[in-house]
Amino acid sequence: MAGLPVAIAYDFDGTLAPGNMQEHVFLPQLGLDKRAFWARANALAEEQQGDPILTYMHRMLVEANAHDIPMRRADWAAHGAGITLFPGVETWFDRVNAAGAARGLAVEHYVVSSGLRELVDGTAIRRHFRAVFASGFLYSASGVAVAPAIAVNYTTKTQYLFRINKDALDLADNAAVNAFVPQGQRRVPFPNMIFVGDGDTDIPCFRTVKEQGGHSIAVFPEGDDGRAARTRKLIDEGRVHCAVPADYREGGDLERRVLAVLDLLAARERVRGA
Repeated sequence: MAGLPVAIAYDFDGTLAPGNMQEHVFLPQLGLDKRAFWARANALAEEQQGDPILTYMHRMLVEANAHDIPMRRADWAAHGAGITLFPGVETWFDRVNAAGAARGLAVEHYVVSSGLRELVDGTAIRRHFRAVFASGFLYSASGVAVAPAIAVNYTTKTQYLFRINKDALDLADNAAVNAFVPQGQRRVPFPNMIFVGDGDTDIPCFRTVKEQGGHSIAVFPEGDDGRAARTRKLIDEGRVHCAVPADYREGGDLERRVLAVLDLLAARERVRGA
């Protein structure tokens, strides 16, 4: 794709889809109360002094096994196919790509999430992402999930911003992400990066992108005054540039904000080339 590379990285839960992805299909299929499920997972993390991401993944495997639910990649993807997205998400990527191309920009999309990559893989929008950085399972030789393989939490999320920055997308290659690369030689400089998230777990990414010259945008469910207030607090704390409803439809506040950033990046590139 020709043009200046621009990366938009998204959290998933609460950002592209309401609530937690496990609550759309997986927990209802097992007949599990979502509050009870998360309470058990978090209690285990506290008791064992473990990572809450690892303990929720452990609980998913325990519950699936107890309810005789298959746990192959295709089974997880089937759960992902039932995830409900925020308004406008399914047409968002093509619209933003076209807007970028009209400005001489090559827009790329990434997920950086504590949710499950297997569920994201099942969604209708997976094809739009150059890479999905999310928690995931380890599989047996027969293709069944047996344990967590990777946990992406609020602090480790920032690692994936640097992987995008340096084009070090292979998670097994730690040398590439840690290698010294002069700023001018990095594929997607931070000023050409936008991060979209919804809350506290995204704060390290918000701050990293904003402080490195990129743009951070907080979103909240439309009509949720409590979440709106929390995201506005992120503006007051200097962690994000703006907070808008999670409405991805054409002409909405979010689209106008992102297109304004694309205008800015295109103008900067014209000035550099003048």
